[in-house]
Amino acid sequence: MPEGTDAVIMIEHVVDMDDGTVRIEAAAYPWQYVRKVGEDIVATELILPQNHMISPYEIGALLNGGLFNVKVKRKPRVLIIPTGSELISHQDLTSGTPPPGKVVESNSAILSALIRACGGEYLSHPIVPDIFEEILNAVRAAAAGDADIVIVSAGSSAGSEDYTADVVAELGEVLVHGVTIMPGKPTLLGIIGNKPVIGNPGYTVSAIMSFERFVQPLICRMLGIREPLRPKLKVRTTRKIASKLGVEEFVRVRLGRVKDTVVASSLPRGAGSVTTLTEADGIIRIPNHVEGIKLGDLVEADLLKDLAEIENTVVVVGSHDNTLDVLANQMRVRDFRFSLSSSNVGSLGGLIALRNGYCHAAGSHLLDTDTGTYNVSYIKRYLPDLRVKLVNLVFRQQGLIVPRGNPKGISGIEDLAKNNITFVNRQAGSGTRILLDYRLAQLNIKPESIRGYDQDEFTHMSVAVSVLSGAADTGLGIYAAAKALKLDFVPIVTEEYDFVISEEFFEDEKIQLMLDVIRSDSFKELVNRLGGYDTSKTGTVIASL
Repeated sequence: MPEGTDAVIMIEHVVDMDDGTVRIEAAAYPWQYVRKVGEDIVATELILPQNHMISPYEIGALLNGGLFNVKVKRKPRVLIIPTGSELISHQDLTSGTPPPGKVVESNSAILSALIRACGGEYLSHPIVPDIFEEILNAVRAAAAGDADIVIVSAGSSAGSEDYTADVVAELGEVLVHGVTIMPGKPTLLGIIGNKPVIGNPGYTVSAIMSFERFVQPLICRMLGIREPLRPKLKVRTTRKIASKLGVEEFVRVRLGRVKDTVVASSLPRGAGSVTTLTEADGIIRIPNHVEGIKLGDLVEADLLKDLAEIENTVVVVGSHDNTLDVLANQMRVRDFRFSLSSSNVGSLGGLIALRNGYCHAAGSHLLDTDTGTYNVSYIKRYLPDLRVKLVNLVFRQQGLIVPRGNPKGISGIEDLAKNNITFVNRQAGSGTRILLDYRLAQLNIKPESIRGYDQDEFTHMSVAVSVLSGAADTGLGIYAAAKALKLDFVPIVTEEYDFVISEEFFEDEKIQLMLDVIRSDSFKELVNRLGGYDTSKTGTVIASL
C-alpha cells in the first residue's frame, strides 16, 4: 500500500473523467479490501499440532506461514507374506482362468490398498508354499528386516498345513490365536523380537475384517492419529438374521430408503465371498451376547457407501434373474446418481416384502396353475390392500440345466425320479420351485423320490454352478444361466417375469428412470445377448391392480 493510503476501491467502482480525475461511485471505508499484517498468521502462533494428518488446504497454511519444509512421521511399513501351495499370482497367468488346483492370490492386492488408505507403506513378498521350513525362513527374514508390521496371509487356522502359529511360536510368542469375531475368527496375534506379527485368515472377507479390527488400529497408533470412523445409520431389517452366541458377527447388507425408513437386506455370509463386500452398502454388527436379529428390528449399520447413494437406490426384492445385473449397470450409465439393489428371496418373499413396505418393487414369476397366467392371482391374494402396477421385464426360458453333452441323457422333468440323477432345487417360495412342484404333480412324481429335492439354492447362477462343479446332475433354471457357464439346456417352458411396483412409488424419479432404462433399445439388446429372453413386451404395464 502506498504511504498515506488505507483502503482499496475496485476499478469497476470508479469512472475515469476527462480532466484526469476519477469519480468514486460507491462509498469506501478504512481498510476496505486490505489484509492487515497478522490477519492470517502471526509469528509464534500454532499452525498445526503434532500427530496430525496434513490436509490439502493445510498445505497452504504452512506455505503462508513460511514453512517450506516440514518434518513428518515415516509411514509404517507393512510386509505381507502370502502363503499357500494353491496360490498363483495374476501376473503369472496368460488368461483370466487359473489352471486346475490353483487360486489367484488376491488378498495381498486388497490388503495393500487398505494399508495405503490408512497411511501405511506396503511391502510385497513372493508367494510361499505350504512348507513349514519355507514359511519359517520367510517370517524370520521379515522380522529381521525393515518392516514395522508383518502379516502372514493364510495358514492361521488349525488345518494340517496351517503353520503360522507354529512358526510364530518358534520365532517369538503367540499372544492370541483365535478371536471372537466372525468373519475373522482364525486371526493370530504374535510378536517376534519387538515386531508385531499378525496371522491373517486366508478367506478374503475374514482377511479384510481381521485387518480392519487389528492391523488398521495398529497403523493409526504408530502414526499418532485416530482410526477413521464410518458413519452410522439406523436401519430396519427385512428378514430374520440368526447368529451364534459368544461371537461378534459382522453381517453385510444392502440398504435403500423406502418411504421414511432405510431397509437392510442381508447378503450371503460366506467368509470367502468378496463380492458380498463389493455389493454391500453397510455392515450390521451383532453383539456376542445376542442370538440374532428379528425381522423388522431397528438396528445400527456402519455405512460403506455415501448416504446420498443409499437414498437414491431402487430396492427390488423377489425372484432372481440375470437381467437385474444388466439393469443395475445401465441405470448407473444413464444417471450416476441412481442405483438398483436386488435381494433374492423368491417371488413370494418379494410380494410379502412389498406388502410390509420393505421394497419399491418385487420381481415375480408366479404361475397360477389353474389359469396358466402369471402373478395376477398371487397379487390379489397377498396384496389385497395395496395398489400396484404390473410391469413386464422379460419372458424367459426355464428348463433343466445339464453338463455339456448331457451325459445322462436327461430329456424332461420325468427323468428327475431316476436313481442315477442328482438334482439341485430352488428355495421354497420361489417361482421356479412352484413351477417344478406343479410339473411333478402333473406327472404324479413324489418330491421325496427325487435325490436332492431338499438341496436348494437362491439363484439360477448358483444352480448352474452346482451342475458345473458336479455337485448335481441337473437343476431347474433359466437358459441365460446355462449359457453363461457353457452348460447345456433342456427347455421346459417360457415364463413371464414381471416387476410388481407399488403405485405409491411409481411416479418417483428413480422408478421412472428405471422404467426408462427398461424400455430402452440398449437395455433390450444387452438382455437378448444373454440368450433365452423375449423382450417384445419389456417395459409394458400389463395391469393396474
